[in-house]
Amino acid sequence: MTYINNVYSQGLNRHYLLGYDGVGLFDTNVTSKKAMLLFDTNNIVLSPDSFAMGFRGEQANISDEQSNLLMYTNGCYIADANNNMMQNGDSLFTGDLTSWCSPNSGLPIPNNAVFLPWPGDSNLYVLLHMVIEYDIGPVPTNTENLLYTIIDIRNNNGLGSVIAKNQIAFQDSINVKLNVCKHANGRDWWIVLLDPYSDLVYTLLLGPNGFTSMPAQSSGLPPPYGQAGASVFSPDGSKLAIFNNYLIGSSTRYHELRLLDFDRCNGIFTNPKTFTYLAPNNIGGYSCEFSSNSKYVYFGRFDQLYQINADTTNIAASIDTIATYDNYCFPYVYECTTFWYTYLAANGKIYISSGSSTIDMNVINEPNLEGIACDMQQHSLRLPCRIVRSHVFHPNYYLGPVIGSVCDSLPHVGLQEHLQEVQNFSVYPNPISKNGEFNISYLLPQNKPGLFEVYDLMGNLIYQLNLPQWSTFQNISIPKLSSGIYYTAITSNGSRQVKKILVL
Repeated sequence: MTYINNVYSQGLNRHYLLGYDGVGLFDTNVTSKKAMLLFDTNNIVLSPDSFAMGFRGEQANISDEQSNLLMYTNGCYIADANNNMMQNGDSLFTGDLTSWCSPNSGLPIPNNAVFLPWPGDSNLYVLLHMVIEYDIGPVPTNTENLLYTIIDIRNNNGLGSVIAKNQIAFQDSINVKLNVCKHANGRDWWIVLLDPYSDLVYTLLLGPNGFTSMPAQSSGLPPPYGQAGASVFSPDGSKLAIFNNYLIGSSTRYHELRLLDFDRCNGIFTNPKTFTYLAPNNIGGYSCEFSSNSKYVYFGRFDQLYQINADTTNIAASIDTIATYDNYCFPYVYECTTFWYTYLAANGKIYISSGSSTIDMNVINEPNLEGIACDMQQHSLRLPCRIVRSHVFHPNYYLGPVIGSVCDSLPHVGLQEHLQEVQNFSVYPNPISKNGEFNISYLLPQNKPGLFEVYDLMGNLIYQLNLPQWSTFQNISIPKLSSGIYYTAITSNGSRQVKKILVL
């Protein structure tokens, strides 16, 4: 029999931490105050946990390449891998949102913080975090600061410590949406901030020597008239989607999806597209997420979710309604699974949390497929704990260089042919016990999916696993393997590597 598994996993962004305020153990539907969602080859692993930090919207975390959780934050402080406050990880500056930092809660804004590996130094990580300062004038505005905090993971016996905290990277009246994408050199990071009341886009580049501010550029679109909504880069870094909703007058609300093409080499946005519609009954919305193949964008209201094809010229003509909220509330009438924050996870699915406290999440199982074939299943994932407006921010850590471009300027120049082949394929442990559990690590050609296969000595295929473009690590489970010799292979972009394994 051939085992086929299409579910994805990787290292740096494997974790999603759940739960807030220590609530939960007051009815039989909830078994834990907190939980951890780990994306693995066998769909997902959902396990109760006891970490002290609570989450109300903002969450950033990062793991190592072997999927070991290194650090995380809710915007108030940083915790280490032992779930303790990291050395000097207290007192992240939260501006006018300080009141949200109760002993077991966190900031309410998603995509407001992200951990990045420091370019060119494997021992350093940087936490980018945004804070709000209210500035009440003739036209009420918010002044946001983009701050950064640096962590050295070598300190405190490998648990890390903060060596610089609450440093200002950028300060202006900017949107509370943090957008991050890999530079075309495969090492540095673009950081993009939006002006909520003009057409300006601000761009910073984070390299080995720190931050460089680029000249502000026009998006080519009219001002978005506010900050409500969400924005996200496509996994391949070629597009930025921005979803806004705003009031005209006191009760007329419009929703607007904007798309911009992005050049990862020079940081320039081009080809603006927009789709605007009147939101009935003044209903807001914050959903905005790409499919893993970067073709489709999912966005919409709290009660309705849409899909558009980002590759078309007329995006309005491609809009498709994929879900209408079914009025499900459980176990109480105020615990309703409306559509709020969307998250493309490491298994290729999109998870959608809700605005009120819930014990269920909505899931888009096949977001790379068009229309209702994307298989949006409402309240289909039961959690052991309660969540509210839960979200986690992971950029595509594995987006590599644009081979042959003028920005392909790092030491891998001259090795382009190797970057277009499968590299560093290893299987461990080897020999493998009869329970059939082992790990594989590898590097795929950039922006190319792969296929992992296992064959017996007769050449019979007994296992297949699709590997997404950004993955580097998988935990494999093939139960009931007989003792003997097998061959494993990874194929991608016409390249193939083979490893022999022994099962005892």
